[in-house]
Amino acid sequence: MNHKFTKELTVADKSDLRLTELVHQVVTAIESDKQSYGEFETHPSVKIDQSRVSEVLKELTDRLENNFPYFHPSYAAQMLKSPHPVAIAAYLATMMINPNNHSIDASPATTQMEREVLRQMAAMFEYPEEFLGHLTWSGTTANLEALWIARELQPSKKIAHSADAHYTHSRMSEVLGTTNVSIATEADGRMSLDALEKELKTGEIGTIVATMGTTGLGAVDPLADIINLARTYNARVHVDTAYGGFFKLIAANHLDPETARHFAALKDADSIVVDPHKHGLQPYGSGAVFFKDISIGKFYKHDSPYTYFISDDLHFGEIQLECSRAGASAAAIWATLQIFPLTEQGLGSVLIPTRNAAKNWYDLLIDSEVLQPYQKPELDILTYLPRVNSMAKLDEISHELLVQLGNGPRQQQMHIATYVVKPNQLAQRGFVFEEDAKTARILRSVLMKPEHETWVPKLHERIESLAAELLG
Repeated sequence: MNHKFTKELTVADKSDLRLTELVHQVVTAIESDKQSYGEFETHPSVKIDQSRVSEVLKELTDRLENNFPYFHPSYAAQMLKSPHPVAIAAYLATMMINPNNHSIDASPATTQMEREVLRQMAAMFEYPEEFLGHLTWSGTTANLEALWIARELQPSKKIAHSADAHYTHSRMSEVLGTTNVSIATEADGRMSLDALEKELKTGEIGTIVATMGTTGLGAVDPLADIINLARTYNARVHVDTAYGGFFKLIAANHLDPETARHFAALKDADSIVVDPHKHGLQPYGSGAVFFKDISIGKFYKHDSPYTYFISDDLHFGEIQLECSRAGASAAAIWATLQIFPLTEQGLGSVLIPTRNAAKNWYDLLIDSEVLQPYQKPELDILTYLPRVNSMAKLDEISHELLVQLGNGPRQQQMHIATYVVKPNQLAQRGFVFEEDAKTARILRSVLMKPEHETWVPKLHERIESLAAELLG
């Protein structure tokens, strides 16, 4: 059944997929598979009148209209986009059976799929064939596990991360009872190597968290140099590539050489986290964590008197903190990677236009008389600001742009985000403002849809025009 599904998708011509047809295909196939076990009578307790269900689903779809158009290229605000139809259909098909990838007993098919996609992602990072890893519900959970292992290996040591790292690291440090140290960043948003080495010299840092694509600015920490420092001072390196990990596929040919150098160093990290639900075309929630040292599996050891029986092979429940976990997530990633393999020509072809979108918009901002870039983008996140003279005015105009762009008829709306900065961060990048406010919002756009490549001129023209109007 799965082989037939994959074959039909891969031989199809390159056209817009019709989700209704994919859903019909997989639902029909799964229903047929279910019937092969024999008919049985559904219990009266779960039988519901069809018309009542239709009413509820109608109310549901009506209420879902109270959302922003995350699927549309006019939406360039937060890290949100629709999963690929292949992932949706595969997830739905598997959800109808509802396997639990905690144990092979509860998920023989999807456990194997998870192993396959993990090997593919580990190979993308150039990790050794022998590694320990699994899928998770989210990058937060994956990072929690990585930091937990860091604590178990060096219980008296601190965990260092950049000041722009995702807040999950400081939050999870609180959960784990560890001490985290925030390392200052440079003008490009990357972790300061000088500030890091100063902390390493204390001998108190056990693990350094490097971020490949900060969620605020899209900055890539200098991983190759961080690893060299870590080895000098006997520290471990965990890499949070939740957002930027899949850019490894296009780093050599499409990212700046210095950024590519640091992506090439991923193979030397002690652990890595990546989120397929960001640039992997997957629905929420889907994360993954990888460890180079397989001996850390000893920290996961636990007993379960009713779980692991059908196979002597390693069950994922034996190497994860989570217990129940949807096999549908593994199936969705597996199906997607059959269509978009982890190569520059495969999934990389979806990332190249997002990177181009950020580069092209940056060039437009350089030439604009009313807008200017905050810093040069490394991936596909762009930050920029109106040309004003004071912090208060900067905050006012940025907020007004956000509000007015999102108002009006749906076909005219454009959605962006804001990002809070301080005077010293602006000064670090060469901006001098009257300090009549302690902070100010600037503008931020996440260009993670490939369609953004052709929409950038429209977005820029509209935002530039409105900014000119607001600035008088």
